[in-house]
Parts: sequence; structure tokens; C-alpha cells
Amino acid sequence: MEVRVGLGHDRHRLCPGRPLILGGVRIEHELGLDGHSDADVLLHAVTDALLGALGLGDIGEWFPNTDPRWQGADSVIFVQAATREVRSRGWEIGNLDCTLHAERPKLSPLKPAIRSRLAELLEIAEDRINVKAKTGERVGPIGRQEAIDADAIVLLTRS
Repeated sequence: MEVRVGLGHDRHRLCPGRPLILGGVRIEHELGLDGHSDADVLLHAVTDALLGALGLGDIGEWFPNTDPRWQGADSVIFVQAATREVRSRGWEIGNLDCTLHAERPKLSPLKPAIRSRLAELLEIAEDRINVKAKTGERVGPIGRQEAIDADAIVLLTRS
């Protein structure tokens, strides 16, 4: 069996007047994430992890923020494209582990919904996905509620 690992990371600034979407789930909050697309940091990190495991660069190469086609785009599109690439090259997603870093809103109660949405998008069982939530302990851009970060690591397998 062959295996590959991909690592993804993303950070977006929090700002008023934008929706907060994390892992494809819209979250009620007074601030949203600033970005060219919907700025879903978790789906961006997952996309980068998938592309990275395949050795296919990163989200910025596939969906550049200079391209008007991606202005306001739903980041689901990015994950679905990367997932198609995984499968078209004969790989399967073994598992996904990801971490969201946000001071507010508190994300622990939202982890089951995010996990379920990720399973749906990646077309894998929920028990192959783990979602963690961390605060910034009031330190740095996360702790000062200036930004939200996400990390993702994915294992691909092929017989």
C-alpha cells in the first residue's frame, strides 16, 4: 500500500460585514472572515492538504485571488476540485485531522456539525475525520480576535 500525507494551513483576518463560514458551516457571529472568496479558512487548509499530498501545489495556484471567477466563491468548490483530483489519480482519503484556532466564537459546540459537513464534502465516513478547536489564550492575532487560523493534515492511500 502506498501512502501520502498533505499539510494545509490558512489564516484570514476577522472583519465586520462578512459571514463567518468554517468547514462549510455558516456560524452566527458579529464578525466574518475577510478574503477574496468566502474566506473559509478550514476548507482552504483542507484544500491545501489534499493538493499537497498529491504534489500539486497550493490553493493559490489553482484558485488565485487575482482571478475574478473566485470573487465571493463558496470554498466548497475548492475542496470538491481537490477531492476529484485525489480520486482521479487513484488515491483515497484515509483520514483528515484538523484544528481551528479562534478566540471567539467558542467552536467546541460546532465541531460535530463541521465534522459532518467535512465528511459529506470529502465523501468519507465521519469517523475518519477529527476536528479540534483551540483558543489563542488572548495572545497574538488569534487571542486578540483579529484572525482565525486553520490547520489540516490528510492521509491518502492507494493499493
